[in-house]
Amino acid sequence: MKLVIGNKNYSSWSLRGWLAAKQSGLAFEEITVPLYGDDWDEAKRRDANLAPSSGKVPILWDGDAVVWDSLAIIDYLADKVGRDRFWPKDDAARAMARSMVAEMHSGYFALRGHMPMNIRRRQAQPEVRDDVRADIVRILQLWAEARARFGQGGPFLFGTFSAADIIYAPVVSRFVTYGVGVPGFAVAYMQALWEHPWMQAWIEAAEDEEWTIEQFEEASHT
Repeated sequence: MKLVIGNKNYSSWSLRGWLAAKQSGLAFEEITVPLYGDDWDEAKRRDANLAPSSGKVPILWDGDAVVWDSLAIIDYLADKVGRDRFWPKDDAARAMARSMVAEMHSGYFALRGHMPMNIRRRQAQPEVRDDVRADIVRILQLWAEARARFGQGGPFLFGTFSAADIIYAPVVSRFVTYGVGVPGFAVAYMQALWEHPWMQAWIEAAEDEEWTIEQFEEASHT
């Protein structure tokens, strides 16, 4: 398999696709495509790895099969290696996990726009817009419910590491970057996810990257 990803410092969806590939336990080749550089438009035209998704990342190639979109990658890999590797076994837990993943996948636009992922940056924001605060409160409510109802088996949202943690990993990164204040249970969860070996490997690689995307650097000042 080949996984095409963008800059690790900025690309939240690439992080999700990469964590999904790691969770699958399958071997894969990692191909990094620097996003939004001077030759980005040309790269999208000439790189066959990017063609099926109109230049969006991540993209998973498995022989002739190609999957783009992080949630589609999770589902594809779950079909290959077994649903239980990605989703809770309990019906009620799995129902909540799938709903939380779908909500993240299709929502929280204020948080995404106002607090873009930037692993290298630390920029506390004393004032947060009301729409961003509403997104944060909603996420914390979901985390609290998942941990209280289904988190007894470990430090992650549903106990053991799952698709829910994969999808919310960039949110944890944003909360760290922008110094978002969270209650104690969320601090413990964020620490467990941040210290996961796969997250640490991604963070170290992001810190070593030489690329800077000015539009994301400027966005995190607003």
